[in-house]
Amino acid sequence: MTLEFQKFYLKVTAVVIALFAPVFFLGTMPETSELARLTLDLLSWPIDGKTTYSSPDTRFLSALTGGFLLGWGVNVWMLTHFVFDKAPNEVRISVLIGLMSWFFLDSAGSIASGNISNAIFNVLVLLVAVGPLWVSAKK
Repeated sequence: MTLEFQKFYLKVTAVVIALFAPVFFLGTMPETSELARLTLDLLSWPIDGKTTYSSPDTRFLSALTGGFLLGWGVNVWMLTHFVFDKAPNEVRISVLIGLMSWFFLDSAGSIASGNISNAIFNVLVLLVAVGPLWVSAKK
């Protein structure tokens, strides 16, 4: 794997991380919250319509989630743009540790809250987000 491909894939990782930010942002308003509600219903499989976005606390948490996801995705994109050429392996390792941190804490919280299906979805997201970043690229 080349450094150029790894740099490209880091941008894929940034998009994967930030992809759901607009969904959760839209969940902050009752008239646009259906996609966020459906996403949570899917992640807490099975889809049964029991998940609601009626609580203001849920909409507030959705705002926080959307903001964190967008900020994290932009951070990975900026590391790729400004730092990768100077320290490619350090950027790769930083992003990898960030992804693993998210994976373990999110999955543990999902299991603790009775949503083991989200931990399973997290495995798929982790595999897509990490892709070829497990190993360092050749110079």
